[in-house]
Amino acid sequence: MSNPAQDEHTPGRTAPPSSDRRRVAFATVVGTTVEWYDFFVYASAAGLVFGKLFFSGLGANSTLVSFATVGVSFLFRPLGAFLAGHFGDKYGRRVVLVLTLILMGAATTLIGVLPTFGQIGVLAPVLLILLRVLQGVSAGGEWGGAVLMAVEHAPSKRRGLFGASPQIGVPLGLLLASGVLALTSLLVPGQAFLDWGWRIPFLLSVVLILVGHYVRRRVEESPVFREIAERREQTRTPIVQLFRKHAVLVLVAALVFAGNNAVGYMTTGGYIQNYATNPKGPIGLDRGPVLWAVTASAATWLISTWAAGVVSDRIGRRRTYVLGWIAQLAGVAVLFPLVDTGNIVLLALGLIILSVGLGFTYGQQAAFYAELFPASIRFSGVSISYAIGAILGGAFAPTIATALVDATGTSVSVAVYLAGMTVIGLIATLLLRDRSGIPLGPDHEAEQAVSPLRFSK
Repeated sequence: MSNPAQDEHTPGRTAPPSSDRRRVAFATVVGTTVEWYDFFVYASAAGLVFGKLFFSGLGANSTLVSFATVGVSFLFRPLGAFLAGHFGDKYGRRVVLVLTLILMGAATTLIGVLPTFGQIGVLAPVLLILLRVLQGVSAGGEWGGAVLMAVEHAPSKRRGLFGASPQIGVPLGLLLASGVLALTSLLVPGQAFLDWGWRIPFLLSVVLILVGHYVRRRVEESPVFREIAERREQTRTPIVQLFRKHAVLVLVAALVFAGNNAVGYMTTGGYIQNYATNPKGPIGLDRGPVLWAVTASAATWLISTWAAGVVSDRIGRRRTYVLGWIAQLAGVAVLFPLVDTGNIVLLALGLIILSVGLGFTYGQQAAFYAELFPASIRFSGVSISYAIGAILGGAFAPTIATALVDATGTSVSVAVYLAGMTVIGLIATLLLRDRSGIPLGPDHEAEQAVSPLRFSK
């Protein structure tokens, strides 16, 4: 008679109880929410205030350079991914998650107390960029550990659902960041917001980091890594092995995420916030209503992200992605025509429509990535693919969008750029086989090592 608690990944081992799985899911949601709250508060502030406060010496180019600092952090995500992948595959997922959370929170809090350009001159933007670099290193290491903790604890038929837990933390982080900024803007309006009110969301990170640290310290290590450690089968050079055997797979997986990330950073990167509120731009809406519209879109993104994880358990990761790319393309097509009306309700509608496609090209990503790579190098594989995809996709999407509008005088050019990135994501998805339900434990390393690329033998 079979044991219902038997782990389907690794014969002979006992699966974590459902209560432990729920605790892990909750911990990944809380921790990832805190991480991305920090990350998105910066991106939103870059579009709203940093150009005036830290880059005012650059005149007309201040906003463009402010957006570029959002992208600078992405250049350091691979460093975070390399470090986290190396230590995560050697020493475990949990320790990396705790360290990245502390690093992100410390950097965010310090931004909240930085003097501005008007107070200390050029040193202000230099320090701001250095702290943004630390945020990038942290974000590069965070995601891989969070998704593996969730997916490797999950039953094989519910990996999409459990893997959506850390994914939900991203729209939750945007929801929290936009909501806090909107509330702060309401309570501290006008010039006071520029003078000191913007600092409040950054300083709140201290409280959030304590909550996230407490929750994450209470979860058990991934059962897959525990077994690898017990067998003393940790790979000594996981990154070398990854690129020696799976370099093309890393690039294709990165392009899948790039297609989602470029479009997502229209809001998470602060571009729409700046585009819609710029008094010299074509719309000139008030800051508060735009932030509330972004908050509503983040709530939609959260729901669609969760739904994508559930759907992917039923119809497969690849089919869910294809549906998502089609929905995202439709969202890109209607976004700027609705935003350019200058009507806040239609702007919110455009963002909400876009968020449905964003969720359906994101919710299943954790399970999809985890099923692509062998157990011994999985942390390195998912982290580095994610970090490279972030550079190719969202790193400079707000900067590119700003430059396109400046060069062409129309938002149509931005829509064409986003549609192109969506098509790239679709093509990359079609190049990969669906491996939903493949065993994840070290007993099945040989099966996992078979390339999921459709053009490979």
